[in-house]
Amino acid sequence: MKEQFSIPTGKVQRASKFLTTGVKVGGNYLKHYARKSINGDAGKDQLHTDNARDIYDTLSELKGSALKAAQMMSMDRNMLPRAYADKFAMAQYSAPPLSYPLVVKTFRSAFGKAPTEVFDSFSHNAVNAASIGQVHEAMLNGKKLAVKVQYPGVADSVSSDLKLVKPFALRIMNITESDFKLYMSEVEERLLEETDYHLELKRSVMISEAVLKEGIIGIFFPVYYPELSGNRIITMDWVEGMHLKEFLATGPAQEIRNRIGQALWDFYDFQMHRLRMVHADPHPGNFLFRSNGSLGIIDFGCVKVVPDDFYEYYFRLHTPGVLDNPELMTELFYLNEFISEKDSEAEKKLFIPLFREIIGLMGKPFFAGKFDFGDPAFFEQVYRLSESLYNNKDVRNSRTARGSKHSLYINRTYFGLYMLLHELKANIVTSSRYQGTEMSI
Repeated sequence: MKEQFSIPTGKVQRASKFLTTGVKVGGNYLKHYARKSINGDAGKDQLHTDNARDIYDTLSELKGSALKAAQMMSMDRNMLPRAYADKFAMAQYSAPPLSYPLVVKTFRSAFGKAPTEVFDSFSHNAVNAASIGQVHEAMLNGKKLAVKVQYPGVADSVSSDLKLVKPFALRIMNITESDFKLYMSEVEERLLEETDYHLELKRSVMISEAVLKEGIIGIFFPVYYPELSGNRIITMDWVEGMHLKEFLATGPAQEIRNRIGQALWDFYDFQMHRLRMVHADPHPGNFLFRSNGSLGIIDFGCVKVVPDDFYEYYFRLHTPGVLDNPELMTELFYLNEFISEKDSEAEKKLFIPLFREIIGLMGKPFFAGKFDFGDPAFFEQVYRLSESLYNNKDVRNSRTARGSKHSLYINRTYFGLYMLLHELKANIVTSSRYQGTEMSI
């Protein structure tokens, strides 16, 4: 992949890139309307393809929170037209890498030395490039290491980038201003944390040690090296394994798929219920799969700390029998901010049955105790419900954001987990071993 030799870091530079992209998107719409005038009811597939290309090209050049937003949106393929989801998914682990001179500049800022003065050897080319940083292979004293280097200017541009992304997000996701304002503070907080490599290193060690101490079968982590890390660099052991697509291409047996799926579920179950903090970025680029049925976790940049009151309300709603108790269910809908006292009776009549349907469907793995994520019928129901909600004019015309801001990353975490388990076609035990057993770490 072609390397990138500079990143626009100033607000004016980055804003001008968005402005140029806005002009391209506007031109794509003019072309679409021209095709429509000639061909009648022309579909939007070409429009989506052109816009996805132009927007992704800009975001991948800017990197940072702008590209991270695309990566996040790509994980929910029901949120975006397919062309956007497919293009934005490239941000997960195949973004254009940064050139070596810029990596050297970051090292000199952190250590006062070039990478080759810190390590015995250091790859000039990145082996993996994503939205916030890229990974290089290094050797030191005979040990193979992975060195994650953050892109220049990423930490300083989070807030301004989110403001620039707003028009595109509102247009392609068709969400309201109120939705955007409510949830962007949560997104901004998580993104700022992702650029804090000292925090990431601390959480990586904390969570990995807790999981290993618990003895969850089939999970492994790299060892981290604080003395070789800094505010923009993290050094860890090189972990061998395959990305999900590579792993599935080997045709793993169902037993292996189930073993990895169970490890994934137990990993998240333990974090959520015991640690009350969770690896909230379950896209395929953050996991490495092995043919023996074990799973490597290699990135703790995005971690969501779960507030106690939100935890109680959220998981009470996912308790068997609650949806069959209208009074308790409605009370929990208020506590989870799905509905509010400001809602009219018509809005309550619309949203209470809708949220009951959503929780009933998405909560099936929780309620079942054992669940086959390879069953296509479940995901067909999810897609149909998502499409129905997207096309429901009454829902889309509602100007009130629904759900606690904390649910944004928790829902994203579980949906991402579901999709990973679906790709694996894993049939696993989903009853919780840890619910209601918080621990201090």
